[in-house]
Amino acid sequence: MWKYVKKLEYPINITKKDLKLAKSMMAQYGGPDSELGAALRYLNQRYTMPDEKGYALLTDIGTEEMAHWEMIATMIQQLMKGATIEELKANGLSGYYTQHDHANFPIDASGVPFTTAYIEATGDYRADLESDMAAEQRARVTYEKLINQTNDPDVIAPLTFLRQREVVHYNRFKELRDYYLNKFNKI
Repeated sequence: MWKYVKKLEYPINITKKDLKLAKSMMAQYGGPDSELGAALRYLNQRYTMPDEKGYALLTDIGTEEMAHWEMIATMIQQLMKGATIEELKANGLSGYYTQHDHANFPIDASGVPFTTAYIEATGDYRADLESDMAAEQRARVTYEKLINQTNDPDVIAPLTFLRQREVVHYNRFKELRDYYLNKFNKI
């Protein structure tokens, strides 16, 4: 059960249009290592964790990833606000406009739609936790690349927050993996 708090986890107030960055940011909205992919992956994997500790952690992080997906959606909307058809075309977004106008739609930066094939679940908690740690590292790198594409402090601040949360999630998954290694005495 979730309780929706009608407030972003980190405030976002982007006032400068940047369509190229909005297009790049779609990697974190609908790409293979996106916030949507992470949320669904963790909320799905929680059912095969060996105890309540793992179930709870994957629920917590999966829920937070949904909040991050909401942040990315907000950033894309603000970066695209007021864009004309000509501006969208000039930035490689004419196909996007044709299908979605200015609405958010889960695709990656190349326009590939989100697919459930991105949601990894092996049924083996050890393999899934290792995969989750790697996914957090890939997301961290993506945020670093997004930060490198802008000098707008209104964009950099929430991206830096999101990047740091990836580090925290990686560490939490690592702690859980190590806990299970000690608890069950096997790799």
